[in-house]
Amino acid sequence: MSSGGEEFKGSPYSRHRNEDLEASYPHRGYSDEDENCDPFDIFRTKSAPADRLKRWRQAALVLNASRRFRYTMDLKKEEEKKQLVAKIRTHAHVIRAAVLFQKAGQALQGSGTPKELPGAPRPGSEFDISMEELESISREHNLHTLQKYGGVKGVAGKLKTDIEKGIVGNEGDLLKRSSEFGSNTYPRKKGRSFWRFLWEASGDTTLIILMVAAAASLALGIKTEGIREGWYDGGSIALAVIIVIVVTAVSDYKQSLQFQSLNDVKQNIQLEVIRGGRRIPISIFEIVVGDIVPLKIGDQVPADGLVLNGHSLGIDESSMTGESKIVHKDSKAPFLMSGCKVADGYGTMLVLSVGVHTEWGLLMASIAEDNGEETPLQVRLNGVATFIGMVGLGVALAVLTVLMIRFFTGHTKDPHFEAGKTKAGDAIDGAIQIFTIAVTIVVVAVPEGLPLAVTLTLAYSMKKMMADKALVRRLSACETMGSATTICSDKTGTLTLNQMTVVDAYIGGKRMSPPDDKSQLPQKVISLLLEGIAHNTIGSVFVPEGGGAPEISGSPTEKAILQFGVDIGMNFAAIRSESTVIHAFPFNSEKKRGGVALKLNNSEAHIHWKGAAEIVLSCCNSFIDANDNVVRLDENEQLSIKKEIDVMAANSLRCVAIAYRPYDTDKFPKSEEELSGWVLPDTDLILLAVLGIKDPCRPGVGDAVQLCIDAGIKVRMVTGDSIQTAKAIALECGILESNSDATEPNVIEGKAFRALSESVRQEISEKISVMARSSPNDKLLLVQALRKNGHVVAVTGDGTNDAPALHEADIGLAMGIQGTEVAKESSDIIILDDNFASVVKVCEPLFRYEDYLGFLCTVPGIDLNELKNFTHSACNYTLGHPSNLNMPSIAISKLVGTRTVSRSVTNVAEEETYVISARMSPEVAIETDPPAMTLRHGASRKFTVTLTPRSITGRYSFGEVTLKGSRGHVVRIPVVALGSRPTSR
Repeated sequence: MSSGGEEFKGSPYSRHRNEDLEASYPHRGYSDEDENCDPFDIFRTKSAPADRLKRWRQAALVLNASRRFRYTMDLKKEEEKKQLVAKIRTHAHVIRAAVLFQKAGQALQGSGTPKELPGAPRPGSEFDISMEELESISREHNLHTLQKYGGVKGVAGKLKTDIEKGIVGNEGDLLKRSSEFGSNTYPRKKGRSFWRFLWEASGDTTLIILMVAAAASLALGIKTEGIREGWYDGGSIALAVIIVIVVTAVSDYKQSLQFQSLNDVKQNIQLEVIRGGRRIPISIFEIVVGDIVPLKIGDQVPADGLVLNGHSLGIDESSMTGESKIVHKDSKAPFLMSGCKVADGYGTMLVLSVGVHTEWGLLMASIAEDNGEETPLQVRLNGVATFIGMVGLGVALAVLTVLMIRFFTGHTKDPHFEAGKTKAGDAIDGAIQIFTIAVTIVVVAVPEGLPLAVTLTLAYSMKKMMADKALVRRLSACETMGSATTICSDKTGTLTLNQMTVVDAYIGGKRMSPPDDKSQLPQKVISLLLEGIAHNTIGSVFVPEGGGAPEISGSPTEKAILQFGVDIGMNFAAIRSESTVIHAFPFNSEKKRGGVALKLNNSEAHIHWKGAAEIVLSCCNSFIDANDNVVRLDENEQLSIKKEIDVMAANSLRCVAIAYRPYDTDKFPKSEEELSGWVLPDTDLILLAVLGIKDPCRPGVGDAVQLCIDAGIKVRMVTGDSIQTAKAIALECGILESNSDATEPNVIEGKAFRALSESVRQEISEKISVMARSSPNDKLLLVQALRKNGHVVAVTGDGTNDAPALHEADIGLAMGIQGTEVAKESSDIIILDDNFASVVKVCEPLFRYEDYLGFLCTVPGIDLNELKNFTHSACNYTLGHPSNLNMPSIAISKLVGTRTVSRSVTNVAEEETYVISARMSPEVAIETDPPAMTLRHGASRKFTVTLTPRSITGRYSFGEVTLKGSRGHVVRIPVVALGSRPTSR
């Protein structure tokens, strides 16, 4: 096979070296000798040529193509699980319908009366409503029933909840609520015991074959050699089987416990609740009835409850109802079900039922935890092990038949056999020896260590990854991650710290220095700016009653802007009380902006917008200058402001613009139906400010990027920020080496990439290092193009709209801190600390995967070689002179310099002299010592094999050591060296 761009010509995974070079893959230490190396060279050194590594990964991709279909690896099991969930869901709905029908019947007959009137206190209770009544409200989803209790506000009052400040939230209050209404947990099904795992391990097909072989060998050995010496072979096989069963059971049991703890981590969702007027982060398990929970896009509804307020709030209820249609929630449809996802908008909810008292809790309590997931590699290896075992069994039966025929037809006479004088016992002993040969073939053939080794390696990998801040959601990702050829990473929070601060500002037609010096700001601008900051946000500012620094909550960007507002004198609560939100357009990753319509107490109306600076600026036709005058934005002013934005972006600042426009209150929609479909006006805006927000790079991210580059992994930044900001961060992180690289197509905007044809996108995707102003769909298109080019793609994501790209990628990596629940559900691995360095640890090239393949290439080869050699010897069997059955294989991983290994052989036949010879692949020299040896019956002796690499190679070098006996017996020992490298290099 020639090297260069023709190696994989015609393959669907073809990639050309020239294209890789243009994509800035490094070629440190590349030489002519490397050029002549086998393209499947996998030996990894710090300066290994990137194209060699990539070619190896292409081979790995083809060899392990099953992981492309990791979601369909066990369709039967997945389908059974889905059917179980559907049955339980249907059962829950049937029970609910039966209860409602019974109540309706009682109402019609006049025999049913409410247990207590709305608002009537129950003796001994701190609250004016019972758990049964709350369950009735949340399960019936009947607005008329809710009105009987005074609507949402009435229920909140009965639960002693302030709809603005939430519950008191002290220890006593939380204890009373959890005692009265339960906790937000559900009983876990008892896991499988260790004895169950032991029983399952003993039922493995290959081990059953070995157990039968052990029993036969034990019986035959005792019959032929007596109990003192005859138990050795059968006993050793039985002991090996017992060890494998115990080790497998212990490994699976520990893995089960590990998965259980990982499931606990996955289910322990962190969210915010409002208690005592402040937002505090808590675990989902700590939610109590009466809590007020803010909801935003991507969140999971943590309990059954009611919508207090919301804007464009859309809920995906498919997990409970099976319907994929988004359900919009408002005062006419306020009922929320636990376990559903927020698909659009934002709002707050009042918690009515928690834990097993919710429909989701009942559903989850009925489903046993499934810890039996197997990876595609494990599934196929179990099949391979069984197949080889069955082949061995078939060969054994064939050999048994041939030898029996030869024996009883006189073709195996030896010097001690005289026709017509053989006793029956001697004939039986001969037949037993032949049967022993067949049993031994079965023992030799079965690679019982194959699936076990992968199981142990996966368990170790998962444990190590957890220590590296990576939570594995799908085991199949453990196989894929080591083969990654490119990483498409977000910028904010992954490459950067996500700790944002406003460090620059353009307000009133001039740059502010410092940005929070309000003495430089026009009063009208301050008033409008603070109004927009306070209302156009889903964050909050809490000022402690006893004084102290304000507590700011929200996304990192919103926290930075709210802090800027506080610094220039914003009274968050007072400003929000001066106007009413009529309608809101939540921040949208496609449009890169969000807006809100306000009706002020003085009957005026304002519409505020906030978002990406150049996008909001394009919607503006004027700005307020330093004298509080509204000035028309002509072309020169537009260019001037764009230059200011570019200067900020070149300094790695995220640029956010804030604008507004007056609005006629008469134009507001009159009904809720009209309001829900109203498109917030975003034209003729008046620019108020452009803020430059600093988000510094994470420490060590440059080293992590360089580590990827050295390993031949291309790091690509995919961000929603401006192209100037993206360039600056990419240069700082090392994704771009110099300004000369910061040109198309290395750096491209999402809309430009989106506008290209599919074939052109596929062509230039190889060269893209930075994609700016990208939408989630642009990220998906990039991933698809890269995969069509044969890349193994890892993608990071945190937003709800990142789910398609995470699902499409070979490795989906969701952020554990900033990631939404929807993104996490679509991912394979969750990065717990949102750090790019952790992403690199997850995607370390070759380290784990080479270990897998090194073992997998060795074991079947050894088993098949032993099977071939022993079958050959058996078919030339001479009674009384059995072949030497001891065949110790030799395997050396990463042969660097001269390596000497010793092996011991045992002669189970009569005394014989063996001549030792060896041969090996040309790149490795092999010598044996001694050249010959004489072995008596039962004697053991060591010999040494010395391997010396002649040239660099990363491929598998095969050979064998041959022991040729004076009586004609031949024993061949397979030798495998995983890569070679002379010490002189």
